[in-house]
Amino acid sequence: MTTATASAGVGPLLRDWRKRRRLSQLDLALDAGVSARHLSFVETGRSRPSAGMVLQLADRLEVPLRNRNQMLLAAGHAPVFEQHDLEDPEMAPVRQAIDLILDGHEPYPAVVIDRAWEMLGANQAGALLLAGVAEDLMAPPVNVMRLARQPEGMAPRILNLGEWRGHLLERLERQIALTGDPALTSLRDEVAAYPGPDHTGGSEPAIAVPLRLSTELGELSFISTVATFGTAVEVTASELSIESFFPADEQTADALIHAARPRK
Repeated sequence: MTTATASAGVGPLLRDWRKRRRLSQLDLALDAGVSARHLSFVETGRSRPSAGMVLQLADRLEVPLRNRNQMLLAAGHAPVFEQHDLEDPEMAPVRQAIDLILDGHEPYPAVVIDRAWEMLGANQAGALLLAGVAEDLMAPPVNVMRLARQPEGMAPRILNLGEWRGHLLERLERQIALTGDPALTSLRDEVAAYPGPDHTGGSEPAIAVPLRLSTELGELSFISTVATFGTAVEVTASELSIESFFPADEQTADALIHAARPRK
């Protein structure tokens, strides 16, 4: 955290998160079980909150763990949520859980991404999504949001590019609203500027937005789910997402199952 943020105190951070959640001081005070007067004093810097109060307010505001640590530091307290590299020994249970999910999802694609949409891993079937991508785009760190939208990336093979583009931008908008991360705002502006069709809406209602992809196996269609570590109390684990792609039709399922069979 910058010196400017630390010197400003926790008040402006708290006020920003409250407004981001569209809550009045009274709404937040009632929800957190504190007086509106005391909350006002904290926001204006007239009162220094305890670490417990910072965490209580941050919990009610659904502030991400990374930002809760920033709020604690701004209030003059030590951060309480640890942060490790995914390869650190402490993260072994997380890596094992990820490997189980990725391996168990074969022969269908699955990828692991972090808060910035950088790909941290994929199963073998995940290579199907990345076929034909320019080699320089695969140099780490690989940003899957850029990869899906760049002309040298997946975009030429996405048959419903306008629809998928709209889906990705909606996901980014929700993430920006949740985290307030300026880096994600820059990423959204960048990928929105890439050439491609706009989504004008389909003529028929759909259960989920599909990813329709041209591949060496023919046209494949996927729907996806996103899994997170719901009980995480460590920063890195709380920011991981595993996106698993499922066949949206029998043709896709048959093609992937057939391709995964050992050749005689």
